[in-house]
Amino acid sequence: MVAIPSSTFDISRITTAVQLGFISGTLVFALLNVSDRFPAGRVFFISSVLGALSNSLILILPLDANTLLVSRYLTGFFLAGIYPVGVKIAALWQPNNLGRALGHIVGALVVGTAFPHFINSLAMSIDWQFIVLISSVLAISGGLLVYFGLVEKSHPQKSVQHQGTALFNIFKSDDFKSSSYGYFGHMWELYTFWAFLPVILLAYNQYAGIELNIALWSFLIIASGAIGCSVGGILSLKFGSANIAFYQLATSASCCLIFPFMLASPPTLFLAYLLIWGITVAGDSPQFSTLNAKTAPVDALASAITLVICLGFSLTIISMYVFKFLMAGIGLPITVSLMAIGPILGLTFLAPLKK
Repeated sequence: MVAIPSSTFDISRITTAVQLGFISGTLVFALLNVSDRFPAGRVFFISSVLGALSNSLILILPLDANTLLVSRYLTGFFLAGIYPVGVKIAALWQPNNLGRALGHIVGALVVGTAFPHFINSLAMSIDWQFIVLISSVLAISGGLLVYFGLVEKSHPQKSVQHQGTALFNIFKSDDFKSSSYGYFGHMWELYTFWAFLPVILLAYNQYAGIELNIALWSFLIIASGAIGCSVGGILSLKFGSANIAFYQLATSASCCLIFPFMLASPPTLFLAYLLIWGITVAGDSPQFSTLNAKTAPVDALASAITLVICLGFSLTIISMYVFKFLMAGIGLPITVSLMAIGPILGLTFLAPLKK
């Protein structure tokens, strides 16, 4: 096994490279209307192949800091043709059950996000080249399944008047604006909570004088979001996506606010509290995607969703840096409580759709 020295490859830089790649990709895809001008299945497949090849660059080229960062950036870039396009495909295949369909899709993504923490908790020695190769093969396999396994239902828009700059007019729609701004409030909290969850668990270990398995509990708490996604998707069929998103966002905002008080609670109560937070902090995500898909212009559906996702992920980078800055200045408890600002603003914008 080849060890990669942590001094050479900063994990934060690698993560940021993926995020910046995804943000760049979603912006380019949105402004060029790629996902609406071409068949969705084809865009998904090509993006899967290019993303897999980008992921594998570190197996082909000499491994150094520049190669790794370029590989991560390009992988993030081509993910822009997978997740937002997947939302469009789900909207075309399940127009009447979109909340449930996206609930299961995003739930699977949440478990995938949590899985590295599970691997870390096992203290296993796995060849990193093998992981990169398998992940690339799976990405291509997923693209093949979509391209050959689903009947194409999209209707490409190739009009010369279909210009990316017109996308910014989508926020003139009150419903789409309410949905999108609610989503931004959700994104302010989501990735910051996921990124700093190990820090929260470590702080509780020190406060309570115990030794929780931080990696294992990080996996369980993040993965619990899949429950919120799937169950929320099922409930949305009866209560509506706006209601499910509203109450889950309100619950996660409450979890932010009461954090300083929960630090003094016994371990069982504290972990139950974090599991509730994990369920609701991610559980509203597919319902926001559903609302965006239902309120976006039909002729620019995928591009509108892609642009909103681009802006949402841009906000996560700002949120994480603000959180890190505040934590150094005023401490963890108050900083976590201030994380509620995003969800509270999101609730304010989302409220009109709740009717």
